[in-house]
Amino acid sequence: MEANPVTTAADALTALAARAAALDAADPLAGVRERFLLPEGVIYLDGNSLGALPAAVPPVLQDAVQRQWGTDLVRSWNDNGWWQAPQRVGDAIGRLIGAAAGQTVVGESTSVQLFNALTAASRLRPGRPLLLTDPDHFPTDQYIADSVGRLLGLEVRRVPARELSAALAADGERVAVAAYAPVDYRTGERYDMAALTEAAHRAGALILWDLCHAAGALPVELDGIGADFAVGCGYKYLSGGPGAPAFLYLAHRHQGSFDQPLTGWHGHAEPFAMEGRYRPAPDIARARIGTPPLLSLLALEAALTAFDGVEMAQVRAKNVSLTGFFLDCADLLLDGLGFTAATPRSPELRGSQVSLRHPEAYPLVQALVARGVIGDMRAPDLLRFGVNGLYVSHTEVLEAVRQLREVAVSGEHRGERYQQRATVT
Repeated sequence: MEANPVTTAADALTALAARAAALDAADPLAGVRERFLLPEGVIYLDGNSLGALPAAVPPVLQDAVQRQWGTDLVRSWNDNGWWQAPQRVGDAIGRLIGAAAGQTVVGESTSVQLFNALTAASRLRPGRPLLLTDPDHFPTDQYIADSVGRLLGLEVRRVPARELSAALAADGERVAVAAYAPVDYRTGERYDMAALTEAAHRAGALILWDLCHAAGALPVELDGIGADFAVGCGYKYLSGGPGAPAFLYLAHRHQGSFDQPLTGWHGHAEPFAMEGRYRPAPDIARARIGTPPLLSLLALEAALTAFDGVEMAQVRAKNVSLTGFFLDCADLLLDGLGFTAATPRSPELRGSQVSLRHPEAYPLVQALVARGVIGDMRAPDLLRFGVNGLYVSHTEVLEAVRQLREVAVSGEHRGERYQQRATVT
């Protein structure tokens, strides 16, 4: 006789609940959750789009607005360290991405940083007509690669990350820059940054890494692997807030020859000399452009204090545990309901999210959101659940999958209210 599916699910839930409780009890990062202001009754699994609010941010913003701006006014550029903030916050991020001081700067949007870095990197390899990028890259990365290609007269060739080493070995002497991400934003698949960086360098090419789905989620040893350039946003795993400025990593060895395409006055060797011709700063300051969004920049700086005393290896271990547990829960509770895992099973091949495929991904996610379980979807059929080990627990992961099972079994996602697509998915 076949087992009763209700009994099987109930037994699985009991076993999974005990396992989640044990994992959470042994979690060395459990107390870090208190550094975030999480809404009651919400399971937040969309930190790969917008990180949760760190408790340190509101008082810093209040001070920045009321005292630094309201009282100290323009004097804050000197008295409150506004001028130094892009490099100061850059060094704070550098500690999370394996970058020694003086190689990371913060202040523009991710798109602007990508354009600057990709253009400057391509200029460092004159006579090489190829720019490689991933056909599965985030759309902005692909759009900017195409734009830089038109601007500089380069051929943009799309090569999947898993085929990059072979492409470099075959045609590497023609490649100026390879622009890739260590984590696939759709599926959460992780690639070997060290191996791909080495492959690019063997071919004499440079490599630009987009760390938007890696910074703050897993150890990134930029100096250790000999990376050339890297860009990343401040609002995902770094939890810097909506529209938080992005960072640019520029290895020391490239700073003297970095030809900034957008030559704003903050990158000048002597900004307040007010010269009519541009002279780049001799160090990472040449990667600055114009006046940064100070309120957002100070919010990001405060958000980064959530990592105080935390090793990235601990965050990585927790995220691997959470994603592995999520996949186990999905195997046991979602079997036969039309879901398939898009995220690799092997821990070393996973980033910090789990993506499930289902033909009704959008309404399923919307029904979950209505229940207080927040994830997102990416066209055409991916449900994405990002985990941040600083504030997500195994018990929450189990409850999220349990709720997803209830939605799928009941069919409530087929209600009309969940079929209407919002602008942001």
